[in-house]
This record gives sequence, C-alpha cells and structure tokens, in this order.
Amino acid sequence: MPARVAFAAIHGMGAQDATFADTFLRDVHARVTARGVASDALETTSIWWGDLFQIDEDDLWRRMSQAHRLDWAWLRKFVMGVLADAVAYRRPNPGQYDHYQAIHQRVYERLAELAARAGSRTPLIVAAHSLGSVIFSDHVWDEQHHRGPGRDTFTRCETLAGLITFGSNIALFTLGLPEVQPIAFPPPGHALSAPVRAAARWFNYFDRDDVLGYPLREISPAYAATVSEDLALEVGGMFSNWNPTSHTAYWEDSHFIDRVAAQLVAVATAGAA
Repeated sequence: MPARVAFAAIHGMGAQDATFADTFLRDVHARVTARGVASDALETTSIWWGDLFQIDEDDLWRRMSQAHRLDWAWLRKFVMGVLADAVAYRRPNPGQYDHYQAIHQRVYERLAELAARAGSRTPLIVAAHSLGSVIFSDHVWDEQHHRGPGRDTFTRCETLAGLITFGSNIALFTLGLPEVQPIAFPPPGHALSAPVRAAARWFNYFDRDDVLGYPLREISPAYAATVSEDLALEVGGMFSNWNPTSHTAYWEDSHFIDRVAAQLVAVATAGAA
C-alpha cells in the first residue's frame, strides 16, 4: 500500500485570496486516490501570502487612478500586482517592516501545521507557481544554509521529495547574482529513504505563451544538473491558452493536474517500498 505524502501549494504574483488552491487541491486529491492511494495518506495545505502585500497595493492603485482615467484598468492592475509583488519581496527595508521575513515566516507556519498532521518524517512535495517558486526556492536555500526558521526535519525541508514549479520566474531573479546556484535537490542528509530519494523529481512546467514563465535548466549548468526536466504545456481554455493570461491557467488545467497527481503517486509508492 502506498505510504503517506504531504503536499503543499504556494501561489505567485497578483491578487489572491485564502481559497486560491482549494479547487486545485481537491482535484489533485481525487486523482491521487483514484490511482490507489488511500484518502487519508495524502495531507495537503496551501501557503497564502498575498494578504501581506494586498493592502499596500490596493492603496497604491486608488492613488494612481483617482485623479486620472487610466485605460486598460484590468491589465494595469495585473501588471501592478506582478511588479509590486516582486519589488516588495526583494526590497530591503532596514529597520522597517520586512516583507521577505514575513513571507518566510508564513511558509514556515504552514509547513509546521502540515507536519503536525502528516508527521515530521513524511515526504513533502511542493507545487510552486510564479513568484511562489522564487519564494519557496529561497526558503529551501535559507534552510539549507542555516538561515531559515525551520525547527525540525520537515520544516527544514529535509524531506522534500518533489518540487513542481510552474509559470516560474526564477530565471529573472538570477540576474545580478554573482553566482547562480540552485537549491540542493534532493536535499542532503538521510531524511528520505533510498527509494523515495530515487523517485524524487523537480519538474518545471511552462506555457510558451506565458510571458512570466520560463525554463530553468538553461539558467546554468548547476540548474541543468538539478532540475529533472523542463516541460512545455499548453494550459487554459480557448480564451487563455494562446495569450499571456495563460500564466494563471495552470491551476485549472486537467493535463497539469494529472501530472501533479502522478508525481505524488510515484513518491507515495516509493515510500512503501
């Protein structure tokens, strides 16, 4: 019988609410159990951090738009959300509120809550969208370099057995770095069994029409050695699969959800070996 697996989803740029992954997690859970994994063997959570930025971004939009009529309001708000999230996340604020630390505390809290339900030695798989892929990569990097808030094997991401990045902007955030290195994946140590470690994969998905999503293996030789595969998908329906709005369409795409479920099943099966 397949073993237990923990699964977390983290969102990316733009306005989100706390329910952003509810349907996605239900769909993944249904497809995993349909493949023979017991319903109670999969523990899931969502990592919502958008509220940490949204008040400031909404206030900025009101100030920018109250005195002037701005065309393409929906597109402007989308672009503002994308740029503002990225700038606020990276901006240093000495002696002020630190968005970076606030976000990573939120990631830790959600992982700790998941560990309490799943167990601190349970293999973890994370699906990270857009800026969320940057955030989670930074989180693992900090844990691996002893700078993160993790307090046990699970919250230190030592049981990370799968990483699913989609619509990822990691490539853009490597610009200006003196040395471009990915996280160590699978993580070092003995938290993963040999069969689970052998099944561990980092799959990066992107839509060619998604102007915010990029391949990862081409970033550097180190990324090529770490990321298992860059996979091009055409996501979304007839109104989104041919244009940049495909950036948000992965969450509802049946083919993508199938691949996520298959990866979870592979790790659960390896864990039972």
